[in-house]
Amino acid sequence: MLIIITGNAFAEGGDPDKGKEKSAACVACHGADGNSPIPTWPKLAGQNAQYLEKQLSDYLAGNRKNDQMSPMAAVLTVDDIPHVAAYFASQMIKPGVAKQDMVEMGEMLYRAGDSATGVTACTGCHGPTGTGNSVAGYPSLHGQHAAYTKAQLKAFKSGDRSNDSNSAMRIAALRMTDEQIEAVSEYIQGLY
Repeated sequence: MLIIITGNAFAEGGDPDKGKEKSAACVACHGADGNSPIPTWPKLAGQNAQYLEKQLSDYLAGNRKNDQMSPMAAVLTVDDIPHVAAYFASQMIKPGVAKQDMVEMGEMLYRAGDSATGVTACTGCHGPTGTGNSVAGYPSLHGQHAAYTKAQLKAFKSGDRSNDSNSAMRIAALRMTDEQIEAVSEYIQGLY
């Protein structure tokens, strides 16, 4: 069951107020409101709560690894996760700006993919405005730091990140060139 609060979906039982209390350790990298000031760390503000819950659970279970994030997630309990997810989902993401010279290629890839190389369109899972699909577990992308998105696409491409459903991101990223990864990452940063 989902509960809708101010346009964001929260997992049943997630309390943003409790999540704010539990997220004190998150502030250094992700910002107090989930808008990371550091482009290599993701913005969590406005992210789908279900997606955040899955990622935090994957860190706890060892299904997703990151030298900095894995130890930070380890301080959370399974009961804390819905609350932290609800808190960050309730925050408003701050808009980003794309590099103009990358927008045309990035938009083409995001909206249509690349039929010549088999790169699928991002809109199929993440939606035309990049808000994702919380029911299916696909994250919101709009406004995400280009540096973070680029790093994640490269991690999926190399197989260093493998916690995607049905290998969907690994398959898509494997077919992307470095230039395509850069362009779509920039486009996503400015997508609203």
